[in-house]
Amino acid sequence: MKIFLWQIGKTSFKYLDQGVDLYVKRIKKYGNLSVETIPDVKNAGNFSPEVLKKKEGESILKKLSDDDFLILLDENGKSFSSVEFADYLQQHMNTGRRRIVFLIGGAFGFSEEVYQRSNFQVSLSKMTFSHQMIRLFFVEQVYRAFSILNNSPYHNE
Repeated sequence: MKIFLWQIGKTSFKYLDQGVDLYVKRIKKYGNLSVETIPDVKNAGNFSPEVLKKKEGESILKKLSDDDFLILLDENGKSFSSVEFADYLQQHMNTGRRRIVFLIGGAFGFSEEVYQRSNFQVSLSKMTFSHQMIRLFFVEQVYRAFSILNNSPYHNE
């Protein structure tokens, strides 16, 4: 199974890209995570949040295959402990599913069409984080999940 993290737009903070790169490299020891950036909507500042979400959603839906399992990183999604998230990933790896796509939306979240297409939603916290910072938090949690599944000393419990 290939795991994808899709994110809307580039970040303007190099330290976040560096942190994401660090964990993606670490993950390669255990599995496969591909991070892809969906380009920002051109002239985004000219659109209302609803129109912007709809345009971003159209870009997302075009990239998806019918058999992709889409998980939105959404503040109202299901919360997991790190061990529970590791178990959740393991369950997906055991299904023989070809691709699982985790999606970080833009600053205003997801369009209704993207919510309808999604298979599941995960929350990393009850707190709200910027859509740019969540990238680093998420890839660290994927690395932590793989380390838990492989009995690596990274995770302390």
